Amino acid sequence: QVQLVESGGGLVQTGGSLSLSCAASGTIFRANAMGWYRQGPGIQRKLVATITTDGDTNYAHSVKRRFVISRDSGKNTVYLQMNNLKPEDAAVYYCNALLLDVGRIPRVAWGQGTHVTVSS
Repeated sequence: QVQLVESGGGLVQTGGSLSLSCAASGTIFRANAMGWYRQGPGIQRKLVATITTDGDTNYAHSVKRRFVISRDSGKNTVYLQMNNLKPEDAAVYYCNALLLDVGRIPRVAWGQGTHVTVSS
């Protein structure tokens, strides 16, 4: 059993900052790529940012130069620092991990989601 537990969402004014974190736990051998996705009302879930075990990152164009993804592989934890937030960033943010369980079986895990609200 693998769990991803997110924290750090909330309400912020336009131009403000928020930090999200997501910790993977359970029967994990190794977490490979980890990332964040978001889903607004009536909108398909979309990639925000990903990071590999080597630290290579990928960002959606809309968040480049405003969001920073990082990870602590020793803790199987991924972070998302969100700066200069805009109303269009408001969404439910989901953590995602591609990992190997203790049986070396590939798994895809999702967190429960954390709400980010940006007031104008």
